[in-house]
Amino acid sequence: MRPLWFVNILEKTFPNIKFIAKLTNVPILGKIFDKLMFEGDDLTYLLQDKVIKVDKKLGEYEEYVLPSQVLEYFIKKANYHWIMNFCICRESMQCKDYPIKLGCLFLGEATLGINPQLGRPVTKEEALEHIKKCQEAGLVHMIGRNLLDKQWLGVKPGNKLLSICNCCPCCCLWRVSPIIAPKIASKIKKMPGVEVRVTEKCVGCGTCTNGVCFVDAIHMVNEHAFINENCRGCGRCIDICPQNAIELLINDKEYIIKSIKRIDKLVDVT
Repeated sequence: MRPLWFVNILEKTFPNIKFIAKLTNVPILGKIFDKLMFEGDDLTYLLQDKVIKVDKKLGEYEEYVLPSQVLEYFIKKANYHWIMNFCICRESMQCKDYPIKLGCLFLGEATLGINPQLGRPVTKEEALEHIKKCQEAGLVHMIGRNLLDKQWLGVKPGNKLLSICNCCPCCCLWRVSPIIAPKIASKIKKMPGVEVRVTEKCVGCGTCTNGVCFVDAIHMVNEHAFINENCRGCGRCIDICPQNAIELLINDKEYIIKSIKRIDKLVDVT
């Protein structure tokens, strides 16, 4: 269990996260950081439900299974649920655009070791309601096993702590993905079979490049938006484009099932 003074120090360190991320590219330091902070990590950005249009065919499939069902599966399966009183990323960065009090949701037996001053245990129903509030606030979910959460919360075992982060585009820790060591950045994945691409409707307005993408995957090339391989498929750019020029393709009918299976192997939430 981490005392509040430890969390306060961590919050003061957070604004320097980009400097720390750059250090991971130094061979020896990178291995140390990976071992202490990211070993065993496997996190998935979930596509926003609202970018799936029920009146439009997705790839070659006509079934509209929503990404939030991944969250619902684990919340209903879990025996332990814990909501943080705050988002450490947004509080550290003094976020002005998204609610600081909508913190992470943690699932699994390891939550029993979290300092009670940082949050509270909740029921399945309260956990589902919390996720709904986060969605309504425009936050994007990231789910998986995260060693960093185990470390800063001071809990164990790591295979019994499932992290569900509710991320804003301005303060999310993983905004460092473009500059952190590639081996570490690769631990953050998009859902299988999800593809986000720019269409010929693009007029080059640049709206999608203005602080929308978590991982800086969108750039203007010859006055046309271009999405590179850093894309994690969250769908914020689809939602924000004024020309409806960015589209979603789901090329795997079992993208929900495969996401659940991958996460289920990582963490035991019962």
